[in-house]
Amino acid sequence: MPVTVKTFTSSQDAAAALSSDRGARYLGGGTLVMRSLNEGDVTISTVVRASDHAMTKIDATGSRITLGAAVTFARILAERDLGFLHAPARSIGGPAVRNMGTVGGNLFAPVPYGDFTVAMLALDAVVSVQGGLGGREIGIEEFLQSRDRQAGTLVLAISFAKPSSTEAFRYRKIARIKPKGGAVITLAAHLPLNGGRIVGARVALGSMAPTPIRARAAERALEGRSLDASAINAAAAAAAEGTAPGDNALASAWYRREIVGVHLRRLLSGQE
Repeated sequence: MPVTVKTFTSSQDAAAALSSDRGARYLGGGTLVMRSLNEGDVTISTVVRASDHAMTKIDATGSRITLGAAVTFARILAERDLGFLHAPARSIGGPAVRNMGTVGGNLFAPVPYGDFTVAMLALDAVVSVQGGLGGREIGIEEFLQSRDRQAGTLVLAISFAKPSSTEAFRYRKIARIKPKGGAVITLAAHLPLNGGRIVGARVALGSMAPTPIRARAAERALEGRSLDASAINAAAAAAAEGTAPGDNALASAWYRREIVGVHLRRLLSGQE
């Protein structure tokens, strides 16, 4: 089946093309769409691209950071101001994938991929999208819950508040093949402190549900407490609550439930 390629100079025109064609898919870095095409996905009849430079911009100068959807993981690794995101960016595939893979595309990556999105969920990011009816901003949790219905919209950027300290944000990926393997589980936590106590705890998990999810029970165990052994143990004990992992070649659902608390304890304790 022939595939038509359409390239636009503006993201608005690209978004219009996406929303008007059910068989259209946006091509960013190509790590998802090209794989689907190579595997014979006949639902894709049109590939849409945009050369809008706004989608490649990084704004990390203030307290709020904005990453254009077309920013690659290699770009993130080259930015000193984004040092706290180097661990999640480095955990995405090998050098070739990091040179091509994009922040926007990772939002759509299925289990056992999408590790950078886990970090974005922990940071309570906001996703800017452009659709046939105009632009809007969606909280990342809502975006992920409706991800299967986002095919006709174009992700423009993702933004989030910069962590107040290097200790406030933590990330860990468990994989059989390091660093580029699919995740057994992925964990990220944002733990802002006020007067020595956690205020606004966010813990995110990957490969523990069909899309990245928040570990709300673990968040409740941490909220308002000091990050001491008692709070960490309580969060670890609650880590699997509300999760729905699946079985795949990397691990069983049972195994994922068994280890998520162990690795959350290590993450919160600062253990390697």
